Amino acid sequence: MTTTILLGVQWGDEGKGKVVDLLAGGMDLTVRFQGGDNAGHTVYYQGRKLVLHQIPSGILHPECFNIIANGCVVYAPSLLEEIKQLQDAGIEVSPEKLMISPQAHLITPLHRWLDQQTGKVVG
Repeated sequence: MTTTILLGVQWGDEGKGKVVDLLAGGMDLTVRFQGGDNAGHTVYYQGRKLVLHQIPSGILHPECFNIIANGCVVYAPSLLEEIKQLQDAGIEVSPEKLMISPQAHLITPLHRWLDQQTGKVVG
């Protein structure tokens, strides 16, 4: 089994999502292992611009299974918006294509409110 790992070690805006999109066509699996919905990358699918924040860009490739792993911060309202955006573009988002680790960190609007009260901003 061959494994390809793409890491960004400089700063967040390095184009990792676009590279994953380019490589995922030949992959069985893509895994997002860290980050939250404050990050994101823009990809194009059949001429349509899509901005992904939490879902790995491998979701654009029918043969590729995708995982949001335990190092990720999941904010359900924006994840649901992202899923709708993908489905509106004709991209399948289902348990057969996407898994969220049960150990992924889930944040709620309450978490964001608490962070705003302390001057910290999450997600």
